[in-house]
Amino acid sequence: MLVYGATGAIGSAAVQLLRQLGAEVTAVCGSDHLELVKGLGADRVVDYTAEDFTRDGHRYDVVLDAVGKSSYGRCKRLLKPRGRYLSTDLGPLSQNPFLALVTPLGRGRRVQFPIPRSDRGVMAHIKELIESGAFTPLVDRRYPLDQIVEAYRYVETGRKIGSVVISVRPPA
Repeated sequence: MLVYGATGAIGSAAVQLLRQLGAEVTAVCGSDHLELVKGLGADRVVDYTAEDFTRDGHRYDVVLDAVGKSSYGRCKRLLKPRGRYLSTDLGPLSQNPFLALVTPLGRGRRVQFPIPRSDRGVMAHIKELIESGAFTPLVDRRYPLDQIVEAYRYVETGRKIGSVVISVRPPA
């Protein structure tokens, strides 16, 4: 599997969870975070500031665009003949939901658009992984609720790594 955006909240979680499932993971991130992503469990790391990850010579069963900054068209060549492309974004011209409906009609590569769902079994498994230390959510910064505007501004800079957490404390 290839995870583009491996230092974001979704990407960093995906790298760790995929490794727990036994997947071989190639992670894409910037040069400042190569060691961090290796520490999350990536088998291979591609520095997008030094090379175009879509020109990678490897082929993947799954490409996950965890930041929504690429497209199926750019990533299609990375997929094995029956590979899957997933993105956290609607894609250019909101194409990903449409492609998710159309590509299964063929026999080859497919786009899947992730639709969140509540699954107690999955959440219990993630809880166990956290408690055992096998999964550690990557947290960049924490802000109290009264600084939510500052937190939002920081997230909008595009420099965050992992998640930004808002602490909500009940009144005393």
